[in-house]
Amino acid sequence: MELVRESDEYAAGMVELRRELHRDPEVGLVLPRTQARVLDALAGLPLDISTGKEVTSVVGVLRGGRPGPTVLLRGDMDALPVIEETGLEYASENGNMHACGHDLHTAGLVGAAQLLSAHREELRGNVVFMFQPGEEGLGGAGYMLREGLLQASGETPIAAYAVHVWGLAAKGLFETRPGTMMAGSNQLHVTVHGRGGHGSTPHTTADPVPVVAELVSALQTYVTRRVSVFDPVVITVTQLSAGVAINVIPNSAKLGATVRTLSNETFEQLSHELPALAESIAKAHGCTVDAALDLQYPVTINDADRTQHAISQLSTLFGPEHVQVAPNSQMGAEDFSMVLQEVPGTFIMLGARPDDVPADEAPSNHSSIVRFDDDVLPMQAAALAQLAVSHLTCGRPAQAGRPQAIQDVASLTV
Repeated sequence: MELVRESDEYAAGMVELRRELHRDPEVGLVLPRTQARVLDALAGLPLDISTGKEVTSVVGVLRGGRPGPTVLLRGDMDALPVIEETGLEYASENGNMHACGHDLHTAGLVGAAQLLSAHREELRGNVVFMFQPGEEGLGGAGYMLREGLLQASGETPIAAYAVHVWGLAAKGLFETRPGTMMAGSNQLHVTVHGRGGHGSTPHTTADPVPVVAELVSALQTYVTRRVSVFDPVVITVTQLSAGVAINVIPNSAKLGATVRTLSNETFEQLSHELPALAESIAKAHGCTVDAALDLQYPVTINDADRTQHAISQLSTLFGPEHVQVAPNSQMGAEDFSMVLQEVPGTFIMLGARPDDVPADEAPSNHSSIVRFDDDVLPMQAAALAQLAVSHLTCGRPAQAGRPQAIQDVASLTV
């Protein structure tokens, strides 16, 4: 198979679909117009198609010409509630924006489905195409898993892969690593209950405002004194609220923070100790609290064997200069982590910075001015197709493993 050359034949269609999606982005778990465009793009391919019950997901199953294992490929479809300021001809005008490149993920996965469908008879096994809504904080992958995603072909996949574009990285550069690829995302919610009163007589009240103020600083000190620097944590307070009238001490005050962790062990530690920290500070001020650290997305852990396999396949397909082992984990989070808890696989970043954007001026994903280069679409499609083909054209299926902990990457050369 000459997947790179063949993917160029589908490039124009992928670009057209990507730009249609970009003009009309939808946010959340229910994306009816996006779902309709995906279904139209897949029409005519030899796929078994199903759609979600609770969410507007799309699952396509390609059954190869001969029996064999199943491989899962994922593309997320949702946008962000960001007002676009790129000035692109096909920029969104509805107040939402594909500022994280999910329009490329969707179009690229359609391209992979087209490529693999053309070689259906050569495949020993099945490919599941996972078109997912609600990645941006709503856990769309979890909905799809609960609705039976992993049994869509009749058996659990032996491998799962996802490619995510990155606006900061050079166009066409794939980057991944074994073990922890991305952080777990968690939410700290604290409500301090006091006893309000007149702002002129604070001694007659139990003021909750100093508690949340003190807690902001205490959380940063906690990280430096209670957490190992070799298993880092990021706590960022993003929400503070208290009171309405400027001369009234309120009865309660609230704090919200995003908490990023790189291991399940650290999450367990923080889930006990952060509420205890808030309770202790509140008690010192004569107040009480309701505090909890809620898991949003688990840590994204790449399987070591699948990752080394992916690095080898991508290096052969595109050349070693297009593949890089990430030196560090990223503190962003991904709900593909939920899939990787069940299936050994790999999450891969793909640089998509346009040539006219200097590296030192490139905006990050989620920026209102970030742009992604359409030229990476054939690469994304070919990469996903090759990762599936590599498991489905051998005489004996690869053996499934389990997600691995952080590994030494020194032995991986590309």
